[in-house]
This record gives sequence, structure tokens and C-alpha cells, in this order.
Amino acid sequence: MFRVLTVFLLVSVVYAKHEIYEGWSNYEFEVENEAQTKYVFMLEDQLGLDIWSHPGPSHSGMVLVPKDKKEEAAHKLRLAGIKFRPTVDNVKEQLDIEDRIMAAASRRTVSSDITSKAALPLDRVYTWEEVEDYMVRLARNYPDKVTLVNGGSSFEGRPINYLRISSTNFQDTSKPVVFMQSLLHSREWLTQAAALYAIDKLVVNNTESDLINDIDWIIVPTANPDGFVYSHETDRWWRKNRRDDIEFDSEEIIPGLEDWCVGVDLNRNHDVDWASFSSNKVCAGDFHGTAPFSEPETSVTKRILDEHKDRIELFLDIHSYGSYVLYPYGTAILPPNALMLHRVGILIGNAIDAVKLPENPNYTVGNSGLVLYRASGGTDDYALSVGVPYAYTLELTQFRGSNTRFSVNLALLEQGGYETFEGIKAGARFVRDNYRMRKDRQ
Repeated sequence: MFRVLTVFLLVSVVYAKHEIYEGWSNYEFEVENEAQTKYVFMLEDQLGLDIWSHPGPSHSGMVLVPKDKKEEAAHKLRLAGIKFRPTVDNVKEQLDIEDRIMAAASRRTVSSDITSKAALPLDRVYTWEEVEDYMVRLARNYPDKVTLVNGGSSFEGRPINYLRISSTNFQDTSKPVVFMQSLLHSREWLTQAAALYAIDKLVVNNTESDLINDIDWIIVPTANPDGFVYSHETDRWWRKNRRDDIEFDSEEIIPGLEDWCVGVDLNRNHDVDWASFSSNKVCAGDFHGTAPFSEPETSVTKRILDEHKDRIELFLDIHSYGSYVLYPYGTAILPPNALMLHRVGILIGNAIDAVKLPENPNYTVGNSGLVLYRASGGTDDYALSVGVPYAYTLELTQFRGSNTRFSVNLALLEQGGYETFEGIKAGARFVRDNYRMRKDRQ
């Protein structure tokens, strides 16, 4: 009887959790010119739309439309000549399905034995606490390879821990550093698999010894812990951090979306062209914060980059979705080494394309401001600005089988990790060789 009641309560919680999205819809859309792109941005601000991905040369875009704005949004898109089609009529139903699948997967136990040397199986999305415990276990069981570092605390006080993976405890300065992070945007759950797969193949099941003998690694699995926890417990599609002490004008509030007036977009908070292509409205999804590095989460990234900038050769900020390898600057200004950035970006994209599922699109490589849209204050922009020669944002493929796109197909999580790591390896080995040649010339 108790078990039946428990299951009933769990199901009740699942169905109650996503009530805010009852009747909301996904629209797939295409734009033909810059004027249409700007118009969609205007509608996003005016109607409280949530643009999940922007269309590119071979990709359509996706937008989430509130229930009471669907008719108006459709009318205005038609007036502007923007092609669109609804793909999901009621996204809450999709979220309920995802929750049931996640709940069933989470019942599979994860070893809590601190002596276990096993990797986390990529058959589900793990909670923040589970990943934290995993990192502690790795540092304890692989002291010759792994160091657990506390980079600081989030706004709500959660530790932002990361791993340093090295065969020489970061003491050999002849080795370059690859720095990667995931879940800066908290709803992009697929990116966790990329980080966990990389950790597995570097530490637990390493069959390519050059990757740690020749290269040191920094991996931040959860760059936005507060937002990630909130996306699990309250709002599946939460993007920002959870800073809640910034005053804002009541006119910003879109009726029914009061809960959005919290948080900062951490990928607009870095000190490169800050606030030039982002929103100054707290309630906006791309709110840039009160100042560059105003958020404790971005300050952690800054400290890592500043501490190791003389050796970090490759920086990767893992996002989803869209199948892109993007490089600075987000303002559409090309950096002096744009040609080499493009060349290495193609190397990364081609390595992923060689092993991806055939039904998924090939990766597009290019400057983020030219290929997608202009944005400022991004992590890759800052990394390049402090001297990291190769800095990218990877927008991972969203696998078929999830109409809501940010939802994850659990059966393909390992595939996502595998193909992403193939690209990372290609980039890592290139910068290793390049770093050695540069050192030899000095």
C-alpha cells in the first residue's frame, strides 16, 4: 500500500511540475534575411517568446510560444513573411513524457561506494549531487590522474567544482591545457553527457594514453549549478542562473511570466563587448547582468582562464543544440587568427561528422555572429581575448526523437558523448602539436 501511495505521489508531482507550460507550443521557423532575424528578436522581447535555436545556412530555428500569444505570434510571423510551422501543440505533454522516462531511468542505482572505480553509465541525465559525488570518487580513486578543485560558489552557495586531469599533476609546463565546460545554460542537459564521456575516456577507460601524457585537462561538468538544479526541480527550460536580488522595472514583466524576472544569462556576462548585443532587461532570457563578471559563476570561469592562460590552447564551451562549431567574436568581428580558428573548427566538425548518425546534419563551422546572430559577453570571446588561441562554442546535435528539442533521448546519450569527444580529440591533438612547435621555436 505504501509503495502504491509513493508512486501516486511521484506521478502527481510530475504532472504538477510543468503546469506553466500547459498549452504552450513549439514553432519551427526560417528566416531569409537580417531584417527577418531582427523582427524575430523583436517578437521575442514583445511577446515573451523563447527562441531555442536560431536558423542557419542549413538549419531551421525553433521558438517556444506562450499559450495566450500563439495567435498573435502566428499573425505577426505571417505578416513578416517568415515561414513557420507548429511542431508541438502542447509542450507540457512532452515534458510529462520526459519526466516519466527520467524517473524510470533514475531508479537504476548509481554506485555510492566511494571505492568504486566505475564510470557513470550514460543512460540518463544525472542530478547535480550525483555528479558532485562522482567527481569526489574519481579524485579519491585516481589520485595519480585526477585533482578535484573548488573554483568558488554559485549565487545560492553551491560549490562549483571541476577536475584537473593530468599525468603530471599540472606541473609539466611543456604540456598544453584543454579547458572544457558544460551546462552554462542549465536546460541544455545533453551537454552533461559530453563532459561525462570525456572524463570517462580520459580517466576510467583510457585507451589513448597520449591524451593525458601529452595534454592536461580542465573539465567543469556543471558551470551553472543553481540553474541546473532549478531545471530539474522546478522549470525544465530554465536557462539563466538564479540571482534574485536585482531590481527591475515592473513594465518589463510580461503577464503570466513573472517568474522569468530572475537570473543572468551567464553567456552574456563576460567582459568582451559586454552589453552591446544582449538585453538590459532582467526579465529577458539574455539579460547580461549588472556588470561584467557580476555573477559568481562567470567569475569562476574567469579565474581558471586567467590562472592557466599561458598554457590553455583550446577552450570549449559545450552547448546544445544546432550542430555548430562557432568561434569569436560574437559581434561578427573576425579576430586576427580567424583563418586558423576556422581551420581547426573544420577539423573538429569533420571528426564529429565522421561518426555521427547519418540522419543528423553535418556540423556548420563559422563565426558565431555571422553564422547565427550577434551576441556579446560570451565565454569563448573572453577566452580568446586573454590569449587562448583556439576558443569555441560547440552547439551539439539534437538527436531525433525529441520534438521539444531540449528534451533528451536517453538511448542516444552515449552516442552524443562519443561523437563530441571525437571532435574534442581532434582539436586537442592539433593544439598539442602546434604548442610543441611554438615552444621549439622559442
